[in-house]
Order: sequence, then structure tokens, then C-alpha cells
Amino acid sequence: MSDYPDGVRLDRHLPPRFDSPSWLGTGLFALFLGFFLWSLAGVGLSVPELLRGLPNMANVAGEMIPPASDRIGPVAHAILVTFQMALVGTVIGVLLSVPMALLAARNTSPHPAVRHVVRSIISFFRTVPDLAWALFFVVSVGLGTFAGTLTIVVDTIGFCARFFAEAMEEVDPGPSEALASIGASPLDRIAVVLFPGAMPSMINTSLFSLEKAVRSSVVLGLVGAGGIGAELAVSMEMFRYDQAATIILMIFVLVFTVEQLSSRFRARLMHQPH
Repeated sequence: MSDYPDGVRLDRHLPPRFDSPSWLGTGLFALFLGFFLWSLAGVGLSVPELLRGLPNMANVAGEMIPPASDRIGPVAHAILVTFQMALVGTVIGVLLSVPMALLAARNTSPHPAVRHVVRSIISFFRTVPDLAWALFFVVSVGLGTFAGTLTIVVDTIGFCARFFAEAMEEVDPGPSEALASIGASPLDRIAVVLFPGAMPSMINTSLFSLEKAVRSSVVLGLVGAGGIGAELAVSMEMFRYDQAATIILMIFVLVFTVEQLSSRFRARLMHQPH
């Protein structure tokens, strides 16, 4: 120990900056590192092949410039259909997510068994990839935007219902308990306390879901679920890279516009007085 002018006594041996990792942590990190290196070989990552492919990338990029303008009308219509598919699927999915979230939340579910069953259904909807749902609905109802809309509905339920339920569980239970003490029914407590408390988070989640649906709807067209993705697939298959460039630019404009509007709305929502 050493004395200092201000009377403060400090230990000569300072504590270590970081705690030494345990043997278990070190072993798990070594396993992860080994699996990652093995995965690098499994995915066929190759810098020489990438370098050999750069001239082809340059050729394709060169053929994309300037973007074609001969099919602006049909492409614009396909972009509009894509947005309509995303919007309708998201709105229906959000509306269906609300009752499922009420059944899945701990403070609103009528029974633990019901909560576990509904949460399992939501997890299943969320776990299955969009393309798998799209292929399922294409086989079921045929090619077109209806299959794509159904896919977005299911995907939105898997995304929104989970976060809606968590938002409801995080609402302060005090006001609800106060209403229950004076004889308010569960529906009254949900309408007066639960929904207003969870609404900002639910709106935020819904906007994120719309952004996600717009991006997903582009990919769904590649498997016949309608939208601009089908136009992009045809252009690439016919080596019309200039036409593909036009489609990609219009997709970018659509996604960027939706994201900007969503961000502005979320910013206004967060700055509103509660």
C-alpha cells in the first residue's frame, strides 16, 4: 500500500482488466472457431474464383448501362402490384396477429395450455421460410399475386404476433389491477389499459413488417407468386440486363420510399407526448 498527498490509499496490485475465461468458455469458442473454418471450406469460398469472376461482373454491369426504357409501363404496373400485395398482406396479417397475440400473452391468455399452443403456431409460421410458404400457396391456389398475398399474411402473423404479445406483457399491470378491483371486465381492461399501453410498440412493429413485406414480395415473384420478381426473372433469363437494371432501380425506389415514410412516421410517433 502507498500513501498519496490527498490521503487516498491505493493497492499496488490493480485488478486484472478482464476476467480469465473459463475452461468451458474457451472450449466452446474453440469449437465455434473450428466449425467456422470448416464452414468456410463447405461453402466453397474462393478468392481466386472471385477474381476470375470479376470480368464477368464487369461485362454484366456494362450491359446494364444505360437501363432500358422500352417496358416502363408494364414494369411500373408490376411495381404497383408488388406494393399492393405487400400492403394487403401486411394489413390482414396485422389484424389477425392481434387476437393471436392476446391468446399468446401471459397477462391475457385464458389458460397456459392455450398460450403454449398459440405460441407454437406463431413460431411455426415464423420458422418456415417465405419461399417455402410461397411454393405451398402456389401449388394450392395457383400462380399469381393471391399466393404471394397469402404468403405475406402468414409471414406477418409469425413476425407481428410474437412482438405484439411481448408488448402486451410489458404493459404496467397496475392500472389493469386497479380496474379489476372496481369490477371492470377483462375486455374493458384490454381496451382501456392494454391496447393504449402497447399501441406505440405495435404500430412500430407493423411498420417494420410492411418494410419487410415489400422486400419479400420482390423475391416471391421469382417462384411464381406474382409481382415484380417475375419480371426480373424473365429479364435475367432472356439476358436483357438493361431491362433488369430498370427493374432493379424501380425496386430500389419502391423500397427506399416505403422505408423513408415508415421511418418518418415512427419518428413522429416516438416524439408524441404520452
